[in-house]
Amino acid sequence: MAHARPLRVLLSLGAVVTVVAAASQAPAPSTEWQYYGGDKGFTRYSPLSHITRDNVRNLRIAWRRPAANAKLMAAFPGTQPNAYLRSTPIIVDGVLYTQDAHGLVIALDGETGRTIWEQPFGSTLDDARGASTRGVDYWRRNADARILAIRGEYLYALDAATGRPVPAFGEAGRVLLRFTDRQPLAGRFNDSTGPLVLGNVVVVTGNTAGAGDGGNIKEAAPEDVRGFDVETGKLLWRFHVVPRPGEFGNETWGNDSWKIAGDLGAWNPMTADAELGYVYVPLSSPTAAWYGGWRPGDNLFANSLVALDVKTGKRVWHFQTVHHDLWDWDTIGPPMLGEITVDGRRIKAVMQANKAAFLYVLDRTNGRPVWPIEERPVPQSTVPGERSSPTQPFPTKPPAFDLQGISDADLIDYTTALKERARTIAKQYLMGPVFTPPSVPSDQTGGPKGTLVQPGAWGSANWNTGAFDPDTGYYYAISQTLGPANRTARKQTADPRATMEYADFEPAVGATNPPASQAPPSTMDAISIDGLPIIKGPYGRITAIDMNRGEPVWMKANGDGPRFHPLLKDLNLPPLGYPNRPAPLLTKTLLFLGEGSNAISGTAGADWTWGTKFRAYDKATGSVIWEMDLPSGTTAGPMTYLRNGKQFIVVSVGARNHPPEYVALSLP
Repeated sequence: MAHARPLRVLLSLGAVVTVVAAASQAPAPSTEWQYYGGDKGFTRYSPLSHITRDNVRNLRIAWRRPAANAKLMAAFPGTQPNAYLRSTPIIVDGVLYTQDAHGLVIALDGETGRTIWEQPFGSTLDDARGASTRGVDYWRRNADARILAIRGEYLYALDAATGRPVPAFGEAGRVLLRFTDRQPLAGRFNDSTGPLVLGNVVVVTGNTAGAGDGGNIKEAAPEDVRGFDVETGKLLWRFHVVPRPGEFGNETWGNDSWKIAGDLGAWNPMTADAELGYVYVPLSSPTAAWYGGWRPGDNLFANSLVALDVKTGKRVWHFQTVHHDLWDWDTIGPPMLGEITVDGRRIKAVMQANKAAFLYVLDRTNGRPVWPIEERPVPQSTVPGERSSPTQPFPTKPPAFDLQGISDADLIDYTTALKERARTIAKQYLMGPVFTPPSVPSDQTGGPKGTLVQPGAWGSANWNTGAFDPDTGYYYAISQTLGPANRTARKQTADPRATMEYADFEPAVGATNPPASQAPPSTMDAISIDGLPIIKGPYGRITAIDMNRGEPVWMKANGDGPRFHPLLKDLNLPPLGYPNRPAPLLTKTLLFLGEGSNAISGTAGADWTWGTKFRAYDKATGSVIWEMDLPSGTTAGPMTYLRNGKQFIVVSVGARNHPPEYVALSLP
């Protein structure tokens, strides 16, 4: 089923919907972790049970290894590894495959961490540059086993046994991924996700560092999804994220804006259903996400989950989570797959989070909502020339898993003085419910400076959000509440390619504001109080949602957060949570989660926004069973596997003041 808008028919809210969780889609063998999300359904789940509630307290570091390539740094003096180590390893036949901090693929012994091989690097400085993606993928036919990886502008096929490039793939083992449409707008290709292999097709998303980056430039290259032959590297198909004339959705770009619109690409993990032959791609926001007066309409396929036929690249169905985006609320995080039963009917479900903290639950065969999703009226833009969507899609189940919109009740209230300071700041802006649009600052003295939007551009959910438990049917949403962003639109710029000027001031954590009795704070730091967000916590959350009922079961703060901040340290507050992006790992009885790192893009830099703890939670109740300090903060999703009868957990860590490395934990 294809539809430009989500289901508008209001189903009875009183209907009794019974959901029974069943096994997830084709989980990887219990001893291995064959995709960086655990399986192609990206559940982040392993059925391993050697590490339990009773013995997890005995976990120790089994081995550590640097993620920096010493040979590369020696060959190119001054080259520094990226502390943001994004990669989660996979393991096949006892061998870990992952990328180092420079994006080079490495093969490691799963028991010792010893290097088996490293991807060779070239002889130029450009060869030395690179960063890791979220992960690599594996393909095998008989004796031909390959690792597929993206580094820089290239898709590589490497021999899994030796790490050498496969000569028959592309040119000398690699394929150039640079977008060729709309040059020179399409700058260097960039990918933070990594490839997905399904059958004999390698699916690649990615972004371009072109003129559209920066927010208010409306002309940009579209970041299309592509499929390549896994054996030859030949381009098989291309899906246009901005539909062209004659293609479904082209009419959603008014004023012929499709001609210059771009971006929209996926920078989050894809998932796949091997039985259906579908790949699920979460697409991001359109060019100039905070002003769209030049692009009237819903703007497909921005902010959409798109199901593609892996053999042809044709759209099977899509679902748009935000029409005519004005908030930069990408459809974000991996679309997680699981099988559920509703009213006695078996459904292959896909669970898609977005930055606005909604979880959209759809039948992954056709895109129809499992529970009603209503088109509800939302506040309308007052910005000249803007035509915001009159409605937006609201899931009736499950409820939002983090704070949406902002009101007086959301302002920090741990003391009376803090509440008054927060009110003094907040009254300088417009506030409202979710989907309250940006505004033009008032010219009047004391008039509003803009609109406080919650969540901000970095979102409550992100790449780290979500894990699905096929045993219990629980979905675990990992989210952050960093604080509201100030969204404003101003006068037209002189650049004919540009939209209106805009401003997007995040909470400026770490900045200070004067007391209410002094002069009003400046715009840049007006939405924090001595480094504290003006809204109350928890700032980092774990929310367990029973997908049998579409209802939350428990919510816990992840970590202390700012409870020891000078303004709060004497209040004996409970944990307030870190506003960061740790990713979860689910096992038979436990939920493992770190506290994030200051190396992760889009996170605040203050000390209270991240930590080095790694915890095991009781996945049924959220109670902390065990914790330990890692060498640094977590930067990617943990994974687990069995090797010679011993269960290992591998975690990627790093920070601005700590080099990136892989750390393996096991029982003695």
